[in-house]
Amino acid sequence: MQTQATAAVVVNPTKFTDLGLVRRRVQAACTRNGWSAPMWLETTPEDTGQGQAQQAIAAGVDLVCPLGGDGTVRAVASTMANTGIPVGLLPGGTGNLLARNLDLPIDSLGRALEIALTGKTAAIDTCVLELVRPTSGELARRLRDEDDPARTIDFRDAVDDRTSEEVREQHRFLVMAGLGFDAEVMAAAPEGLKARMGWFAYLVTGLRHLKGPQFTVALKVDDAEPIRRRVRSLMVGNVGRLQGGMELLPDAVVDDGMIDAVLLSPEGIVGWAAMTGQLITRQRIGHSRVDQLQAREVRVVCDKPVEIELDGDTLGAVSAMRVVVDPGSLLVRLPP
Repeated sequence: MQTQATAAVVVNPTKFTDLGLVRRRVQAACTRNGWSAPMWLETTPEDTGQGQAQQAIAAGVDLVCPLGGDGTVRAVASTMANTGIPVGLLPGGTGNLLARNLDLPIDSLGRALEIALTGKTAAIDTCVLELVRPTSGELARRLRDEDDPARTIDFRDAVDDRTSEEVREQHRFLVMAGLGFDAEVMAAAPEGLKARMGWFAYLVTGLRHLKGPQFTVALKVDDAEPIRRRVRSLMVGNVGRLQGGMELLPDAVVDDGMIDAVLLSPEGIVGWAAMTGQLITRQRIGHSRVDQLQAREVRVVCDKPVEIELDGDTLGAVSAMRVVVDPGSLLVRLPP
Protein backbone atom coordinates (compact mmCIF):
# COMPACT_ATOMS: atom_id res chain seq x y z
CA MET A 1 0.00 0.00 0.00
CA GLN A 2 1.30 3.45 -0.91
CA THR A 3 2.17 5.61 2.08
CA GLN A 4 0.01 8.71 2.42
CA ALA A 5 1.73 12.08 2.24
CA THR A 6 1.89 14.13 5.43
CA ALA A 7 1.67 17.88 5.88
CA ALA A 8 2.80 19.90 8.88
CA VAL A 9 0.84 23.02 9.79
CA VAL A 10 2.74 25.67 11.75
CA VAL A 11 0.03 27.88 13.22
CA ASN A 12 0.12 31.12 15.17
CA PRO A 13 -2.70 30.51 17.67
CA THR A 14 -3.12 34.21 18.46
CA LYS A 15 -4.52 34.86 14.97
CA PHE A 16 -7.69 32.79 15.46
CA THR A 17 -10.66 33.01 17.81
CA ASP A 18 -11.70 29.37 17.26
CA LEU A 19 -8.51 27.38 16.78
CA GLY A 20 -10.35 24.08 17.16
CA LEU A 21 -12.54 24.86 14.14
CA VAL A 22 -9.50 25.79 12.07
CA ARG A 23 -7.79 22.54 13.00
CA ARG A 24 -10.85 20.50 12.04
CA ARG A 25 -11.02 22.25 8.66
CA VAL A 26 -7.37 21.47 7.98
CA GLN A 27 -7.89 17.84 9.01
CA ALA A 28 -10.93 17.52 6.75
CA ALA A 29 -9.07 18.97 3.76
CA CYS A 30 -6.20 16.53 4.24
CA THR A 31 -8.56 13.56 4.50
CA ARG A 32 -10.55 14.67 1.46
CA ASN A 33 -7.40 14.89 -0.66
CA GLY A 34 -5.89 11.59 0.44
CA TRP A 35 -3.33 12.95 2.89
CA SER A 36 -2.69 11.52 6.34
CA ALA A 37 -3.56 13.42 9.52
CA PRO A 38 -1.53 16.64 9.59
CA MET A 39 1.22 17.38 12.06
CA TRP A 40 -0.06 20.35 14.09
CA LEU A 41 2.57 22.69 15.55
CA GLU A 42 1.75 25.92 17.38
CA THR A 43 4.11 28.87 17.58
CA THR A 44 4.96 30.66 20.81
CA PRO A 45 6.21 34.18 21.59
CA GLU A 46 9.66 32.65 22.10
CA ASP A 47 9.62 30.55 18.92
CA THR A 48 7.68 32.14 16.08
CA GLY A 49 8.04 29.28 13.61
CA GLN A 50 11.68 28.32 13.12
CA GLY A 51 11.71 25.58 15.74
CA GLN A 52 8.38 24.18 14.60
CA ALA A 53 9.59 24.06 10.99
CA GLN A 54 12.70 22.21 12.14
CA GLN A 55 10.48 19.67 13.93
CA ALA A 56 8.56 19.17 10.69
CA ILE A 57 11.77 18.62 8.73
CA ALA A 58 12.99 16.10 11.30
CA ALA A 59 9.67 14.25 11.07
CA GLY A 60 10.10 13.82 7.33
CA VAL A 61 6.90 15.57 6.24
CA ASP A 62 6.13 16.21 2.57
CA LEU A 63 4.73 19.73 2.96
CA VAL A 64 4.93 22.53 5.53
CA CYS A 65 2.12 25.08 5.77
CA PRO A 66 2.55 28.29 7.78
CA LEU A 67 -0.82 29.48 9.07
CA GLY A 68 -0.54 32.94 10.58
CA GLY A 69 0.71 36.39 9.71
CA ASP A 70 3.64 37.49 7.57
CA GLY A 71 5.97 36.93 10.51
CA THR A 72 4.95 33.28 10.75
CA VAL A 73 5.43 32.86 7.01
CA ARG A 74 8.91 34.38 7.14
CA ALA A 75 9.97 32.30 10.14
CA VAL A 76 8.81 29.05 8.56
CA ALA A 77 9.95 29.76 5.01
CA SER A 78 13.37 30.93 6.19
CA THR A 79 13.85 27.54 7.78
CA MET A 80 12.49 25.64 4.78
CA ALA A 81 14.75 27.38 2.25
CA ASN A 82 17.11 24.99 0.45
CA THR A 83 15.53 21.91 2.06
CA GLY A 84 13.63 20.67 -1.00
CA ILE A 85 10.39 20.48 1.01
CA PRO A 86 7.62 22.72 -0.40
CA VAL A 87 5.72 25.35 1.54
CA GLY A 88 1.95 25.80 1.24
CA LEU A 89 0.82 29.30 2.20
CA LEU A 90 -2.36 29.53 4.30
CA PRO A 91 -3.85 32.98 5.07
CA GLY A 92 -4.07 34.07 8.66
CA GLY A 93 -2.71 37.60 9.08
CA THR A 94 -3.26 41.20 8.10
CA GLY A 95 -0.85 41.51 5.21
CA ASN A 96 -0.45 38.08 3.60
CA LEU A 97 2.08 39.83 1.38
CA LEU A 98 3.78 36.82 -0.17
CA ALA A 99 0.43 35.19 -0.94
CA ARG A 100 -0.77 38.42 -2.57
CA ASN A 101 2.29 38.53 -4.79
CA LEU A 102 1.87 34.89 -5.79
CA ASP A 103 -1.85 35.43 -6.54
CA LEU A 104 -2.82 32.92 -3.86
CA PRO A 105 -6.05 33.18 -1.83
CA ILE A 106 -5.81 35.64 1.05
CA ASP A 107 -9.40 35.42 2.29
CA SER A 108 -10.27 31.73 1.90
CA LEU A 109 -8.61 29.07 4.01
CA GLY A 110 -10.46 26.37 2.10
CA ARG A 111 -9.15 27.40 -1.33
CA ALA A 112 -5.65 27.92 0.05
CA LEU A 113 -5.69 24.41 1.52
CA GLU A 114 -6.72 22.89 -1.81
CA ILE A 115 -3.81 24.61 -3.57
CA ALA A 116 -1.35 23.59 -0.85
CA LEU A 117 -2.43 19.95 -1.01
CA THR A 118 -3.03 19.54 -4.76
CA GLY A 119 -1.16 22.38 -6.48
CA LYS A 120 2.05 22.39 -8.45
CA THR A 121 5.45 23.03 -6.89
CA ALA A 122 7.52 25.99 -8.08
CA ALA A 123 10.87 27.44 -6.99
CA ILE A 124 11.08 31.10 -5.98
CA ASP A 125 13.91 33.33 -4.79
CA THR A 126 14.53 34.42 -1.22
CA CYS A 127 16.75 37.22 0.06
CA VAL A 128 19.45 37.02 2.72
CA LEU A 129 20.10 40.13 4.76
CA GLU A 130 23.07 40.92 6.95
CA LEU A 131 22.69 43.94 9.18
CA VAL A 132 24.95 45.98 11.40
CA ARG A 133 23.57 47.63 14.51
CA PRO A 134 24.37 51.33 15.10
CA THR A 135 27.88 52.16 13.91
CA SER A 136 30.44 54.49 15.40
CA GLY A 137 30.07 58.24 15.20
CA GLU A 138 33.06 58.49 12.88
CA LEU A 139 31.33 56.56 10.11
CA ALA A 140 28.21 58.70 10.43
CA ARG A 141 30.32 61.87 10.29
CA ARG A 142 32.07 60.75 7.13
CA LEU A 143 28.77 59.98 5.45
CA ARG A 144 27.27 63.37 6.35
CA ASP A 145 30.36 65.34 5.31
CA GLU A 146 29.80 66.47 1.72
CA ASP A 147 33.48 67.51 1.45
CA ASP A 148 34.74 64.09 2.44
CA PRO A 149 35.98 62.20 -0.62
CA ALA A 150 34.85 58.87 0.85
CA ARG A 151 31.88 58.54 -1.48
CA THR A 152 32.92 54.93 -1.91
CA ILE A 153 31.76 54.25 1.63
CA ASP A 154 29.76 51.02 1.65
CA PHE A 155 28.81 48.05 3.79
CA ARG A 156 32.42 46.96 4.23
CA ASP A 157 33.16 50.31 5.85
CA ALA A 158 30.37 49.72 8.33
CA VAL A 159 31.73 46.29 9.20
CA ASP A 160 35.32 47.49 9.49
CA ASP A 161 34.24 50.52 11.52
CA ARG A 162 32.09 48.70 14.04
CA THR A 163 32.83 48.98 17.75
CA SER A 164 32.56 46.39 20.47
CA GLU A 165 28.97 47.49 21.15
CA GLU A 166 27.85 46.71 17.62
CA VAL A 167 26.23 43.50 16.49
CA ARG A 168 25.99 41.82 13.11
CA GLU A 169 22.96 39.64 12.38
CA GLN A 170 21.71 37.58 9.45
CA HIS A 171 18.08 37.13 8.45
CA ARG A 172 16.20 35.75 5.46
CA PHE A 173 13.13 37.41 3.98
CA LEU A 174 10.65 36.75 1.19
CA VAL A 175 8.92 40.04 0.42
CA MET A 176 10.71 43.26 1.36
CA ALA A 177 13.18 44.85 3.74
CA GLY A 178 12.46 48.48 4.51
CA LEU A 179 14.44 51.26 6.16
CA GLY A 180 12.81 54.40 7.53
CA PHE A 181 9.18 55.35 6.99
CA ASP A 182 7.64 51.94 6.39
CA ALA A 183 9.44 50.39 9.36
CA GLU A 184 8.27 53.24 11.59
CA VAL A 185 4.69 52.65 10.46
CA MET A 186 4.93 48.90 11.06
CA ALA A 187 6.28 49.50 14.55
CA ALA A 188 3.65 52.10 15.45
CA ALA A 189 0.49 50.39 14.13
CA PRO A 190 -1.43 49.10 17.19
CA GLU A 191 -2.34 45.42 17.17
CA GLY A 192 -5.92 46.25 18.13
CA LEU A 193 -6.26 48.65 15.21
CA LYS A 194 -4.85 46.04 12.82
CA ALA A 195 -7.31 43.47 14.12
CA ARG A 196 -10.25 45.84 13.55
CA MET A 197 -9.19 47.54 10.31
CA GLY A 198 -6.79 45.15 8.58
CA TRP A 199 -4.22 46.71 6.25
CA PHE A 200 -6.08 50.04 6.48
CA ALA A 201 -4.57 50.39 9.96
CA TYR A 202 -1.16 50.91 8.33
CA LEU A 203 -2.57 53.72 6.19
CA VAL A 204 -4.01 55.47 9.24
CA THR A 205 -0.72 55.11 11.10
CA GLY A 206 1.28 56.16 8.05
CA LEU A 207 -0.50 59.50 7.83
CA ARG A 208 0.84 60.33 11.28
CA HIS A 209 4.43 59.67 10.18
CA LEU A 210 4.56 61.54 6.87
CA LYS A 211 6.60 64.40 8.31
CA GLY A 212 9.29 62.22 9.83
CA PRO A 213 12.98 63.04 9.24
CA GLN A 214 14.94 61.98 6.17
CA PHE A 215 18.33 60.29 6.43
CA THR A 216 21.36 59.93 4.19
CA VAL A 217 22.34 56.60 2.68
CA ALA A 218 25.36 55.43 0.74
CA LEU A 219 24.04 52.77 -1.63
CA LYS A 220 26.03 50.30 -3.73
CA VAL A 221 24.43 47.80 -6.13
CA ASP A 222 26.59 44.96 -7.47
CA ASP A 223 29.86 46.43 -8.82
CA ALA A 224 28.47 49.87 -9.69
CA GLU A 225 29.85 53.05 -8.16
CA PRO A 226 28.19 53.96 -4.84
CA ILE A 227 25.58 56.71 -4.82
CA ARG A 228 24.48 58.97 -1.99
CA ARG A 229 20.88 60.05 -1.38
CA ARG A 230 18.73 61.80 1.19
CA VAL A 231 15.68 59.57 1.61
CA ARG A 232 12.63 59.10 3.78
CA SER A 233 12.48 55.39 3.02
CA LEU A 234 14.54 52.76 1.23
CA MET A 235 13.07 49.38 0.38
CA VAL A 236 14.71 46.29 -1.07
CA GLY A 237 12.37 43.61 -2.32
CA ASN A 238 11.90 40.19 -3.83
CA VAL A 239 8.35 41.06 -4.91
CA GLY A 240 6.66 44.42 -5.33
CA ARG A 241 2.95 44.44 -4.47
CA LEU A 242 1.76 45.98 -1.21
CA GLN A 243 -1.59 45.91 0.58
CA GLY A 244 -4.22 47.72 -1.43
CA GLY A 245 -2.68 46.55 -4.68
CA MET A 246 -0.01 49.27 -5.00
CA GLU A 247 2.99 48.10 -7.04
CA LEU A 248 5.92 49.61 -5.16
CA LEU A 249 8.44 47.58 -7.18
CA PRO A 250 6.70 47.09 -10.54
CA ASP A 251 9.62 45.25 -12.14
CA ALA A 252 10.11 42.77 -9.31
CA VAL A 253 9.71 39.10 -10.29
CA VAL A 254 9.79 36.41 -7.63
CA ASP A 255 11.95 33.98 -9.60
CA ASP A 256 14.25 36.18 -11.71
CA GLY A 257 17.34 35.91 -9.50
CA MET A 258 17.33 39.68 -8.93
CA ILE A 259 16.64 42.12 -6.10
CA ASP A 260 14.68 45.32 -6.71
CA ALA A 261 15.17 48.48 -4.67
CA VAL A 262 13.37 51.80 -4.42
CA LEU A 263 14.49 55.03 -2.77
CA LEU A 264 11.69 57.40 -1.73
CA SER A 265 12.52 61.06 -1.16
CA PRO A 266 9.31 63.08 -0.74
CA GLU A 267 9.39 66.64 0.64
CA GLY A 268 6.30 67.49 2.69
CA ILE A 269 2.68 66.61 1.97
CA VAL A 270 2.90 67.85 -1.62
CA GLY A 271 5.95 65.68 -2.16
CA TRP A 272 4.16 62.63 -0.79
CA ALA A 273 1.22 63.27 -3.11
CA ALA A 274 3.51 63.62 -6.14
CA MET A 275 5.48 60.53 -5.17
CA THR A 276 2.32 58.47 -4.73
CA GLY A 277 1.14 59.61 -8.15
CA GLN A 278 4.49 58.62 -9.63
CA LEU A 279 4.24 55.15 -8.08
CA ILE A 280 0.68 54.62 -9.29
CA THR A 281 1.12 55.98 -12.83
CA ARG A 282 4.81 55.09 -13.25
CA GLN A 283 5.17 58.57 -14.74
CA ARG A 284 7.56 61.18 -13.42
CA ILE A 285 5.69 64.11 -11.85
CA GLY A 286 7.94 67.13 -11.40
CA HIS A 287 11.28 66.43 -9.69
CA SER A 288 11.76 62.70 -9.37
CA ARG A 289 11.18 61.47 -5.81
CA VAL A 290 11.46 57.79 -6.69
CA ASP A 291 14.65 55.96 -7.71
CA GLN A 292 14.26 52.36 -8.89
CA LEU A 293 17.25 49.98 -8.99
CA GLN A 294 17.84 46.30 -9.70
CA ALA A 295 20.77 44.08 -8.71
CA ARG A 296 21.88 40.77 -7.26
CA GLU A 297 23.45 42.45 -4.24
CA VAL A 298 22.58 45.70 -2.48
CA ARG A 299 24.69 47.35 0.23
CA VAL A 300 23.48 50.31 2.28
CA VAL A 301 25.08 52.44 4.98
CA CYS A 302 23.03 55.05 6.88
CA ASP A 303 24.27 58.23 8.51
CA LYS A 304 22.32 57.49 11.70
CA PRO A 305 20.43 54.58 13.25
CA VAL A 306 17.29 53.88 11.21
CA GLU A 307 14.36 51.55 11.90
CA ILE A 308 14.21 48.41 9.75
CA GLU A 309 11.44 45.91 8.98
CA LEU A 310 11.45 42.56 7.21
CA ASP A 311 8.20 41.30 5.71
CA GLY A 312 6.31 43.45 8.21
CA ASP A 313 8.36 42.46 11.28
CA THR A 314 10.21 45.34 12.91
CA LEU A 315 13.76 44.59 14.05
CA GLY A 316 14.80 47.86 15.67
CA ALA A 317 17.48 50.29 14.52
CA VAL A 318 20.37 49.53 12.17
CA SER A 319 23.14 51.51 10.53
CA ALA A 320 23.99 49.26 7.60
CA MET A 321 22.63 46.31 5.68
CA ARG A 322 23.66 43.99 2.87
CA VAL A 323 21.08 42.04 0.87
CA VAL A 324 21.86 39.23 -1.58
CA VAL A 325 19.44 37.09 -3.57
CA ASP A 326 19.35 33.32 -3.10
CA PRO A 327 17.85 32.19 -6.43
CA GLY A 328 15.27 29.40 -6.46
CA SER A 329 15.90 28.58 -2.82
CA LEU A 330 12.29 28.07 -1.69
CA LEU A 331 9.71 25.64 -3.07
CA VAL A 332 6.09 26.82 -2.85
CA ARG A 333 2.74 25.38 -3.88
CA LEU A 334 0.87 27.28 -6.59
CA PRO A 335 -2.42 26.67 -8.40
CA PRO A 336 -2.14 23.69 -10.79
